Amino acid sequence: MARLTIRRGGINPLVLVLLGGLVAAGVLVLLLPGSRTGTARPESGDAADMPPLVMLVAAGLRTPVEAILEKYRQEYGVPVEVQYGGSNMLLNQLKINKFEQPDLYLAADSFYIDQAVSDGLAAEVMALASQVPVVAFRADRDPRAKSWADLMKAEPRWSLADPEQAAVGRAVRKMLAAIPGSQPDENLWGQLEAQATSRGVFKPTVNEVANDVKIGAVDLGIVWSSTVASPEYRGELVGIPLDQLTETASAGDLAEQVTVAVLTTSARPTETLRLARYFAASDRGLPVFESFGMTPAEGDSWSLRPEITFFCGAVNRRAVEPVIEAFQQREGVVINTVFDGCGILTSRMGTIAGQSQKSGFPDVYMACDRYYLDNVRDWFQEDVNVSQTEIVLVVPKGSGKVRKIEDLLNPGVRVSVGEPNQCTIGALTRRLLQQAGLYDRLKEKQAQAGEVVVEKSSSALIVPDIVTGHVDAAIAYRNDVLMHLDKVDVLPIDSPLTKAIQPLSIARNSEHKQLVRRLYRQVERAQDNFEKVGFDFLLSDPAAKF
Repeated sequence: MARLTIRRGGINPLVLVLLGGLVAAGVLVLLLPGSRTGTARPESGDAADMPPLVMLVAAGLRTPVEAILEKYRQEYGVPVEVQYGGSNMLLNQLKINKFEQPDLYLAADSFYIDQAVSDGLAAEVMALASQVPVVAFRADRDPRAKSWADLMKAEPRWSLADPEQAAVGRAVRKMLAAIPGSQPDENLWGQLEAQATSRGVFKPTVNEVANDVKIGAVDLGIVWSSTVASPEYRGELVGIPLDQLTETASAGDLAEQVTVAVLTTSARPTETLRLARYFAASDRGLPVFESFGMTPAEGDSWSLRPEITFFCGAVNRRAVEPVIEAFQQREGVVINTVFDGCGILTSRMGTIAGQSQKSGFPDVYMACDRYYLDNVRDWFQEDVNVSQTEIVLVVPKGSGKVRKIEDLLNPGVRVSVGEPNQCTIGALTRRLLQQAGLYDRLKEKQAQAGEVVVEKSSSALIVPDIVTGHVDAAIAYRNDVLMHLDKVDVLPIDSPLTKAIQPLSIARNSEHKQLVRRLYRQVERAQDNFEKVGFDFLLSDPAAKF
């Protein structure tokens, strides 16, 4: 075997050849797509060597979807195979397993996504945009209609999307069936359906309706507002919004939501979620939908691997940590979680909020009780009550020294409670003792020589004082005691102020609100986690929405 040697004063020629090859290879790597900053490939490996993701898409959304997918391919090189069809047709084919492990389903109406979720076919759901049906006609054939009565009187030839196959057909039927027709016991849909049956056609997709109008095969069709705004029809077709033809409906009432869902059949959910987030990003997919005449939904800022900050009261830790871990793995995101006393957490929020750069402010906050969420209400928007726990008296196993909260004042009784300005259990304990007329007297005892009244910065630090024998009694959350029942006794406190409710809320300034909402959906499914560690779970109430 040849040996490579470096001689003093010169370089072996073979070394030069090898070094040159390495340099050339390095240059090629830098030139490869995805090797430069901002175009990093997804982390699951070489995207070009993987089978394509499979996406099912409502036919009327072909043009914006293809534009978004082309951008995604350019940035990340991920191959995507698309199947187009009517929203309902695609859903029915999903139900009979026609497709082999599809990953995403994008429907023109959230009705079909809701059905997919209800049938166990879809998991995560993201709103993309809204659109409205319009009566479409060729630019050179203006019907000059001012009302539905005008249209019906003219008896035009119609092309309509089949309500049993296409989202726009179902939406139009739903809308017009609620509007009275010109005859008693008749509605506008009945009139329109009769005309289309006798003088027109029904088509399975909205694009086929638009093409009928474009080539002059019919006089009028009903398509999405985005259809007439697409490059294929822009300038050739004109649309009249349905609400302009009737006094009984507004544009807002007629809007339908374009929605994408991750399918439960996906074998690569993390990559699929990444693509769905790209479609739903305020600076990626949503502007494309807007350019096609749709109203974009509220979207998150795009990041290949987004990071959010989660401030969480310490009492919630054991219930929340497994949810966070599973969510991070599935979504391919990072959740920077800070567990501490809520007084400390809200104080930190105040410090960050006072700075010009708000870096580190939480995207989501789960308090130990509404008391501390109310203290920072101006920085947060909607919230929901997730769970509740009880405040109890805790004493060493078999001890008879303390039987009720009044006994905390007895000479020589060592006490551990929360510090009211640092943690929620402290604030709630202060309120409870004040209501019982005991708080000032306990503070007086704390000031006396030889007496022990310690205040802890977090609920998690209170019960260990009992377990280690440092104190004779403590006021703590019931769920903090469960793992120590072999060493402590739990005594109820006779007071209406012993309930602590844990709310979850989104920060107003978060750039990842939709991601936080999906995290909430995981919390919503985690009833067993919360009950296992001693909480009463409140989200079993179907009225609780986030």
